Amino acid sequence: MSGIFGVASKKNASIDLFFGIDYHSHLGTRRGGMVVYGKDGFSRAIHNIENTPFRTKFEDDMESMQGGLGIGCISDYEPQPILVQSHLGTFAVATVSKINNMDELIKETYSTRSQFQVMSSEEVNATELVAWLINSKDSIAEGIQYAQEKVDGSLTLLVLTKEGIYAARDPLGRTPLQIGKKEDAYCASFESFAYVNLGYKDYSELGPGEIVFMTPDGIEQIRKPGNRMQICAFLWVYYGYPNSMYEGVSVEEMRYRNGAMIAMRDENRDELDYAAGVPDSGTAHAIGYANEAGIHFERPFIKYTPTWPRSFMPTNQSVREMIAKMKLVPVEHLIQNKSMVLIDDSIVRGTQLRDTIKYLYNSGAKKVHVRAACPPITFACKFLNFSRSRSVMDLITRRVIHDLEGDKDVEKLDDYSNPDHPCYRHMVAEICKRQGFDSLQFERLDDMIKAIGLPECNICTYCWNGKE
Repeated sequence: MSGIFGVASKKNASIDLFFGIDYHSHLGTRRGGMVVYGKDGFSRAIHNIENTPFRTKFEDDMESMQGGLGIGCISDYEPQPILVQSHLGTFAVATVSKINNMDELIKETYSTRSQFQVMSSEEVNATELVAWLINSKDSIAEGIQYAQEKVDGSLTLLVLTKEGIYAARDPLGRTPLQIGKKEDAYCASFESFAYVNLGYKDYSELGPGEIVFMTPDGIEQIRKPGNRMQICAFLWVYYGYPNSMYEGVSVEEMRYRNGAMIAMRDENRDELDYAAGVPDSGTAHAIGYANEAGIHFERPFIKYTPTWPRSFMPTNQSVREMIAKMKLVPVEHLIQNKSMVLIDDSIVRGTQLRDTIKYLYNSGAKKVHVRAACPPITFACKFLNFSRSRSVMDLITRRVIHDLEGDKDVEKLDDYSNPDHPCYRHMVAEICKRQGFDSLQFERLDDMIKAIGLPECNICTYCWNGKE
């Protein structure tokens, strides 16, 4: 995933920019970047943050980069923002995107004898491709609209010029973009909470496809929002920060409601000693469950992370497994001889959750009933880069369905996505058996949508039901 932040201020913007980007650290663990424009022109800093937090790598840059305009990004993918010099002048681009038609667009650019910077993975920098599309038109505003029309997938972006910052939300609003305001400054942010402690107040939330031009003096609308929205439901279920709001819906409150709806349908709730969440993404769902079920919320293990880089992943599999276990420290007297419900945000591959449950049993748990805060993930997302699953067969649901149906698995996906169908119940029972849980229950799609509170037609649920 990626997170972006931009500032247009009558004062030096670098401090707000630094902290605004840092507040997006949950959306990226590999690369961070900042570009600032001031009296000395453009200045840019890009760092690898895989083993060092953003704030540590960029502290010195914050002091040296001076200017009233700036944008930045934290990403799991290409280094950005990129800085471009073209017939449109010098500008910088930062994106939150997934481009499914990269090869097609790259071939189109090669026909004009253009060239691209190649990353260490030998892939083309996707943000550089977006910059080329913008540069294909006679103005940046036209270029942004053109890029969004050409990209198959999703594209939310910030473009920094000498005059101000263009902020554009994805045409279907799959990812958010918020505008904040304080005296003498405006900001644009993926996460609404990222600017609160910097003194900004909510100004507006861009609609699907909306484009604005931001200066220290105000916001100019360049393109009105479209009528259709397909915002990603996983913002609320998992990768959105608890303090944020999207389309007026609080992430934390949605998770409480979601957990409560799981409890309402749980046949095992009467035998539980307490509810717990897999830290940290399952915690709020578990609180909602406990409140509805009338049982305690407790923490049978604590996530220990102070000295561990978030993305520290040794190549040796056995060492990786050891590291994962070392991050969860049990509170054994809360585990021994207890029956608990453990809630996780989702079940993707299932490997880490299976090991977590084994850890609880080895620590003396009597029973562990597992609940997922969203339906079974059956389709790999083709709109956002929030998952590293390269194939649907990475998904435990698809592996189980294939084992049950063989070559006819694709034909039966609708049945396996329907919680009232026998195929669905068979799949859940098989996953439960393979994972070694006492019981397993997934949140129903209709209940999850109710917990969000937006019309179903405005929410993207593709990864659960394959419907666009």
